[in-house]
Amino acid sequence: MSTILNKPFDTPYQTAPFTKIKTEDYLPSIKEEIEKTKAEIDAITANPETPSFKNTIEALEFSGEQLDRVTAIFFNLNSAETNDEIQKIAQEVSPILSEFSNDIRLNKGLFDRVKHVYDHQDSLSLNAEQKMLLDKKYKSFSRNGANLPEEKKKELREIDMELAKLSLTFGENVLAETNKYELHITDKNDLSGLPEGAIEAAKHEAQIRDKEGWVITLNYPSYIPFMTYADNRELRKTLSLAFGSKSFHGDDLDNQEIIKSIANLRFKRAQLLGYKTHAHFVLEERMAETPEKVTSFLEDLLVKAKPAAKKEFKELQEFAKEIDGIDEIQKWDGAYYTEKLKQKLFDLDDEKLKPYFKLDNVINGVFAVANNLYDLHFEETNDIDKYHEEVKTYKVHDSNGNLISIFYADFHPRPGKRNGAWMTVYKNQYIKDENNSRPHISIVCNFTKPTKTKPSLLTFNEVTTLFHEFGHALHGMLANTTYPSLSGTSVYWDFVELPSQVLENWCYEKEALDIFAKHYETGEVIPMEYVEKIKASANFMEGLQTLRQLSFGMLDMSWHGINPSSIKDVKAHEYEAFESTKIYPDTPETCMSTAFAHIFQGGYSAGYYSYKWAEVLDADAFELFQEKGIFDKKVAQLFKDNILSRGGTENPMELYKRFRGKEPSPDALLRRAGLLEK
Repeated sequence: MSTILNKPFDTPYQTAPFTKIKTEDYLPSIKEEIEKTKAEIDAITANPETPSFKNTIEALEFSGEQLDRVTAIFFNLNSAETNDEIQKIAQEVSPILSEFSNDIRLNKGLFDRVKHVYDHQDSLSLNAEQKMLLDKKYKSFSRNGANLPEEKKKELREIDMELAKLSLTFGENVLAETNKYELHITDKNDLSGLPEGAIEAAKHEAQIRDKEGWVITLNYPSYIPFMTYADNRELRKTLSLAFGSKSFHGDDLDNQEIIKSIANLRFKRAQLLGYKTHAHFVLEERMAETPEKVTSFLEDLLVKAKPAAKKEFKELQEFAKEIDGIDEIQKWDGAYYTEKLKQKLFDLDDEKLKPYFKLDNVINGVFAVANNLYDLHFEETNDIDKYHEEVKTYKVHDSNGNLISIFYADFHPRPGKRNGAWMTVYKNQYIKDENNSRPHISIVCNFTKPTKTKPSLLTFNEVTTLFHEFGHALHGMLANTTYPSLSGTSVYWDFVELPSQVLENWCYEKEALDIFAKHYETGEVIPMEYVEKIKASANFMEGLQTLRQLSFGMLDMSWHGINPSSIKDVKAHEYEAFESTKIYPDTPETCMSTAFAHIFQGGYSAGYYSYKWAEVLDADAFELFQEKGIFDKKVAQLFKDNILSRGGTENPMELYKRFRGKEPSPDALLRRAGLLEK
């Protein structure tokens, strides 16, 4: 049964026709596109001509174009605007797609053709991008079971189908846990310390739920202000334990058995393919290359960060004792006393800064930064369909009026949206038949909503989050490659965070802040003293922050760099993994792993270290911008030509060296973090 999803979209710029798609269209559409793609694959396999780059590798690359578009729309909505129906379809369709993916990767006739081209590549005069595509296609077979005997191929299929289902269930459980919890407050005294905007938002949340008083939820814009400002320590504890124990209650939303199953299946899969562990399998296709290198990288940073973290914790402990007589600070005290101490030392807090960071101004600011660096022009448009009325849509042009990208931006929390912030793609960029087909890029965030009396005002942390996700978006928008699977953010996972993290640096520069940090009522530009304080406080508690990130990377490797079959108790395993990074007392009723979506639902398994890895790249890269000027056109052009537009067409270290003229130095990160003398 064909639907609107089974033909090219008759819409402006072939954008997704969201409002015309019925939920019941997805399953039949995906099934039909699978059949069409199978026919394309069969045609490649049955081609009587000798396998060539064009009739095999390129033909395979451009097969299933509509299937990719339909699944991109569906799974993006499952993250940004889901419901019970969509989740049910996701559970049904994921194993079907997993099975189809394996049908391709385990197709002997197809692999024989790919292998023929791979084995004869020296005689083919391929350019760097074609060589990378050939290597990627060959490895997509060899790394996924093409060389296995039939009975092991069958086992691999079963593992992949099970993993697809478990990963979805994991995410659904975390979302359900987040949505079902509420801290209902009826005594106004319990709001002591909270900023006016947070109180107003809590009131609004209560009204939505037909309740008197105020409601705090586990969504970040509600949770973070409460943990940072609420004077009521007992309520901070209650909220912290609720947040930290998501899917760790031994009920039907518990993820303990699910994550053990995921870890063991990933290990089993890696072993089946001839790898020691899942981490060995993953890291073969990363800049870091091996688990040993990752562990060494994390431990090296730990040695440098831990003394600073211990010193900071002691300072925090003494401060909490001095002002409130607390003998031992706990996890629910961390953000609260950090903020209080920051205010004391720097006379700076988010409530002073927020009026200067009206969401609309920050959006215009990040657009202005992109314009100054890369000559991009953003025009909001209403002729592009949206999946929710809150979504903003833009046409992005260059200085000559050429369309560069379609851009979607979705900024506020909703019940059907998962927590956090991410960038995603609805349509890849590629060049086919001399036509450069431009990408459709989206960023999704969970920022404080406007209230009756105030527009959406961002914390400084939310400002850097917006710049971060927009950095990813630029990587997608400025893509200029021939093949979709090498386009934009289709790069090694420990390289993908470079464009996002490097853009965060502009949030700390007066030259950039002057553009957009203007008081929402008076229009006054952010005072210089605030800018200086933002910069001065940038490294505040950096040791503790670094330790926190390292602990997540180490937890990830503890699940994926070993044989996990001996892990019986999830909490005990996690406790041991955190031992070297532990600063705060443990809370037995909480467990991070059961809600660690990055590694059990997202694509960061054996890859969480990449945030810190990319920080090394970004600190080193930004030093060049600082040397020449943060809006220097030559440096921006170098970054665009060698990083942003090139996607995954070459080895990332080669691309980086072409931009920077040298390999990155970790000293730049340590200098910026204040962990090394300048």
